[in-house]
Amino acid sequence: MPTRSSGADMLRPKHQRLILISLALAALIGAVLLAMWGLKDRAAYFATPSDIAAGRFAPGKAMRLGGMVEKGSLQRLPDGVTIRFLVSDMKQQTPVEFRGIAPSLFREGSGVVAEGQLADNGTFVADNILAKHDERYMPPQIDNGMTGR
Repeated sequence: MPTRSSGADMLRPKHQRLILISLALAALIGAVLLAMWGLKDRAAYFATPSDIAAGRFAPGKAMRLGGMVEKGSLQRLPDGVTIRFLVSDMKQQTPVEFRGIAPSLFREGSGVVAEGQLADNGTFVADNILAKHDERYMPPQIDNGMTGR
């Protein structure tokens, strides 16, 4: 007498592979969508002072402001932790306020990337400052050792 086989036995290997690939693809798409949803509030856009002057960025959005620290614009406030300065892209300037400890490479006339958001009054309120150095940069420990000879 013939025996009945279960549903799993009736699937051919070709169909099993097709189902496995479909499930793997669905899982991959789900993981990508989940990652994008989780990172949507962490995205920070890069802006220049010209972009801000043109009104391309609304206040309150997380972004990065890049440019040069304008010479003569650095002010240290009496509280000891707040600094104000102007960031320029050689066309426009944006005032920046930062409360915290600035990196040792941060100075007037050097490149800077400030992370934060634009306030309603047009001032960029930075949460973090990343100082940039030129291609000739040498750490002070090495530079002192080389020039001391």
